[in-house]
Amino acid sequence: MSLSRRDFLGLSVKSIVVIGAGNILQSFAPGEFFLPSPEKVSLRFALASDGHYGEPNTKFELHYDEMIGWLNREKKQRGVDFSMINGDLIHNDPAFLPTVKIKLDQLDMPYYVSHGNHDMVDGATWEETWKIPLHYAFEKKNSAFLILDTADKAGKYICPDIEWTRKQLIRYSSKKQLFVFMHITPVDWTKNAIVCPELVALFSKQVNLKAVFHGHDHDQDSAKERDGKHYFFDSHIAGSWGTAYRGYRMVEVLTDGQVLTYQVNPTSAEKVNNHRV
Repeated sequence: MSLSRRDFLGLSVKSIVVIGAGNILQSFAPGEFFLPSPEKVSLRFALASDGHYGEPNTKFELHYDEMIGWLNREKKQRGVDFSMINGDLIHNDPAFLPTVKIKLDQLDMPYYVSHGNHDMVDGATWEETWKIPLHYAFEKKNSAFLILDTADKAGKYICPDIEWTRKQLIRYSSKKQLFVFMHITPVDWTKNAIVCPELVALFSKQVNLKAVFHGHDHDQDSAKERDGKHYFFDSHIAGSWGTAYRGYRMVEVLTDGQVLTYQVNPTSAEKVNNHRV
């Protein structure tokens, strides 16, 4: 079932962005933009982060259930090829990890996860639960995706494995578009960043890199730019701080090579940011 213009605006979309040829970014207000027909979308995925399952004095279980409902609604209405849950799935205690796995298995589409600073488990436990390592990559159609780890077992911020990342960037350089998912941003434009200049330099040189996606900074829900590359944030699903709303980001790879992304506020009539890359 396609999503009508009325339904689209009713989702409280914040800033539509389109990334076009040469990584030129165009921004639109919700009332200025019409979603392309489903036939023009070759790949569609969702990003949500910071579920913080188990954080004291928060409604973490309710918030997880709502997130799953929102993403399943996206799947039903316009289709979702996969979802990425981009870090801080739990809040510190490893005992919560199996419960979160059961929760996320309720999603009606394939999903992937990244490791955040509050996901305080070692690599072996992570891999036993999710059947994937802390750093990994996958392909969908003519797109490649890298998932990078940005925290150690104790929650200390770390720069991702540079050599592994370098090899993957070379490996997937022939793909039409490349996307990176990493919980913590590697540029010092937020107070919760970790500065990783060598990693950013690799990104800056990667011709087919369309976007880098972050969680972690609950109060960030828009885009930032460095050397012509775009870094996007998706607010938060739960947790005790951040934007006044809880939301998620949608990304649509169009058949003409453009990339459309928009942040969704599913709980309010307030309009939230859209971009075309």
